[in-house]
Amino acid sequence: MTVLPTLEPGELQEAVDDSGLAALHTERGNLPLERIDVRAGITGLVARTVITQDFHNPHDVPLEATYIFPLPARAAVTGLRMTADGRTVEAELKERAEARAAYDDALAAGQRASIAEEERPDVFTLRVGNIVAGERVTVQLTLVAPLPYEDGEATYRLPLVVAPRYIPGTPIPGSSVGDGVVPDTDAVPDASRITPPILLPGFPNPVQLSIQADIDPAGLPLGGIRSSLHAIGTEQGDRLTSVAINPGERVDRDFILRLAYGDAEATATAFTLEPDADHASTTDGTGNAEQADGEGTFELTVLPPLEAVAPRPRDVVLVLDRSGSMQGWKMIAARRAAARIVDTLTAKDRFAVLSFDTVIERPAGLPTDALADGTDRNRFRAVEHLAGLEARGGTEMLQPMREAARMLDADQAGARDRVVVLVTDGQIGNEDQLLSELATPLTGVRIHTVGIDRAVNAGFLGRLAGLGGGRCELVESEDRLDEALDRIHLRIGTPLLTDLTLSADGLTLIEDTISPARMPNAFAGVPLVLRGRYRGSPEKAVAHLRGITASGEEWQAPVPAVRTESGAVAPMWARGHLRELEDRYTIGAGDSQELEQRIVAVSLKHRVLCRFTALVAVDSRVVAEGGPKHRVTQPVELPSGWDARQLGMPTAVSAFAAAPPGMPAAPAGFAAAGDFDAGPRGAGPRGGAARGFGASPSFAGSMQRRARVGGLQESAAIERDPLAEARLQAASEAHLLRNAGTPNPAEQRTILADLASRLRALLQNAGTQADPLRDLLTALAAVEGRGIPTTTQLTALWDLALQTLEAFAGTTTTEPADPEPKRKRDFWKRT
Repeated sequence: MTVLPTLEPGELQEAVDDSGLAALHTERGNLPLERIDVRAGITGLVARTVITQDFHNPHDVPLEATYIFPLPARAAVTGLRMTADGRTVEAELKERAEARAAYDDALAAGQRASIAEEERPDVFTLRVGNIVAGERVTVQLTLVAPLPYEDGEATYRLPLVVAPRYIPGTPIPGSSVGDGVVPDTDAVPDASRITPPILLPGFPNPVQLSIQADIDPAGLPLGGIRSSLHAIGTEQGDRLTSVAINPGERVDRDFILRLAYGDAEATATAFTLEPDADHASTTDGTGNAEQADGEGTFELTVLPPLEAVAPRPRDVVLVLDRSGSMQGWKMIAARRAAARIVDTLTAKDRFAVLSFDTVIERPAGLPTDALADGTDRNRFRAVEHLAGLEARGGTEMLQPMREAARMLDADQAGARDRVVVLVTDGQIGNEDQLLSELATPLTGVRIHTVGIDRAVNAGFLGRLAGLGGGRCELVESEDRLDEALDRIHLRIGTPLLTDLTLSADGLTLIEDTISPARMPNAFAGVPLVLRGRYRGSPEKAVAHLRGITASGEEWQAPVPAVRTESGAVAPMWARGHLRELEDRYTIGAGDSQELEQRIVAVSLKHRVLCRFTALVAVDSRVVAEGGPKHRVTQPVELPSGWDARQLGMPTAVSAFAAAPPGMPAAPAGFAAAGDFDAGPRGAGPRGGAARGFGASPSFAGSMQRRARVGGLQESAAIERDPLAEARLQAASEAHLLRNAGTPNPAEQRTILADLASRLRALLQNAGTQADPLRDLLTALAAVEGRGIPTTTQLTALWDLALQTLEAFAGTTTTEPADPEPKRKRDFWKRT
């Protein structure tokens, strides 16, 4: 466990600006983001949201501000507007490389500009450049999203903070591609684009937050409104109900509204057609409007039958995340959820339980390489194992998911349902790697994900569940757990309807546009929602959804079409379709160049942001000759419920010198992001030497990742061998020291102190053969006290640490081998 420095009272006072609302400051002034204002309009099951972000430049030179922030994974970002000095500029949606070039050219020319880019389905980067001294710039983002609707309740979820994510892999030599605080790795080549710096716990609230939602039930019976994570005030109007959060809330957790819409069976069936604007209507020569044949977007919503179904035998693998980010209430909730899932199994079922951090563990007494029968005795052993789990280490998720796929081999399943249930917060950075490597092994397996966090990685968990045609259930509090578990019980049971097909009388449905592309199964209380493109006239069209019930009987639902011109159906379809195309690109399903062209075409046609496009706004006026002289990456809150001390994250960092032009400045009083396992930054994002260090690697948090160092195999971490693990960590620690560049004395002391804390944790379970590391730990005590070693002493300690670690590991750390040639370009590196 990392030894954590604390702020003295005098130091805390120095970190607070006494001229204003106690804002954090860098050595050149306050942080740029001052206010976030959210205005949501909810009509029935559609939400339109406008997010306003105010940036202020307190410096005496032009500023570029970078903000890494989340948005709902299902939302379509359709516009950006920049306002400054009385002028408003609407952004253009362009291919990402073209948009970046336009932004960079504008900054070099001294023009004010902003650009929004998607890094993940729910993580975005906003840069605002050439904010002149003393100026405020407002950026508005507009989004439209469907509301998930299950069991008679709709949910509006707005994420507000990007949580630290576990970043596996070996650091890539050279400068990083983004402005985050964790270096890019071979497993997460854009890690620096999704890891904003973290504000220190206990600092005053630096960002004013306001959220208001106006709810129009649109004819649905609204029975109640509740917010699980924020206190809200409610105002009832003639038609609208307005809710707003109380002043003073921090930007540290998701905002969640749940709307009880009453009788789902009476309201959840509809076939909506939205003609494209250029084909909406024509006239018959007399002024009367008539519908012209053309293209448009459809949305079909059908509630399946609710009768009980006799379950089929199941093969279930429960995969439970016990990594460091799960500490506290999340670990308690995860254990309860997993135990309840085990309790739902019957003697006809077979199952396995895999708990993981950087190693995989199984319940004692159960098979290690096969599924166990769902007997009372076996289920008791599984629950007993779950009850003893505590949070620790890093989130090495790929290996346990591979193991789950192996155990659910189709050749051994027969007529049984094959199910994986993953319980996690999803805070990893290598989402694309997991999706790519698991797509084939998990073919035919239904994947259900249970996300537990107040700032959950909903984008990844939704994508993973979609890969297996399963459900994603999010749990944001202990109070919500029992309700969510009831739903989970239904979702892992036998589907009500399978083998679904869709057709329509009077229309041609364009087959390869239907989303989701993999037709889902139907479960009780969960409406089926399908979107896609059509050709023809909406007049008198009827959709037909057909399937097979659990008892083997044919089932169908004819649904007459209803025309709409709301403008919401097309962008919602485009967002879902783009996400699926991006996932196909990620896993290599098809020609990558053709997929890229198709993604860009859909994005530009429907004006919906995606990973290959960007929104860029450029003011034509020249306001800052020579471009920005100062850059700041906005730190974000540590998510509510997280404990930096238990995660091994530093909670105080010495003040940073003012950043030179071209180099991002790190604010005083921030901690680095990354799942508590990111090594020291090597080169800064823009090529300068890094001035700060992320949370250093802990033994429990990086064993599998480090197995690649020194030619060791990743699988070596799966079976516990204390001596082998100690040698593996020693090799990795030496690798980190050799790749730390040329740190100054203060940085050397920080690195060596962190090394000492990791060695102390490691040696608790190591035998006498690890005595050389104990001797090194004794020598490193000099950097953990209040005294400050001389430069000569630090250099000697550094050399001693390298020699000892390499000798103990029995290997010399080397740079990782060059990766294999890529079959496609990484979109975040395009220029």
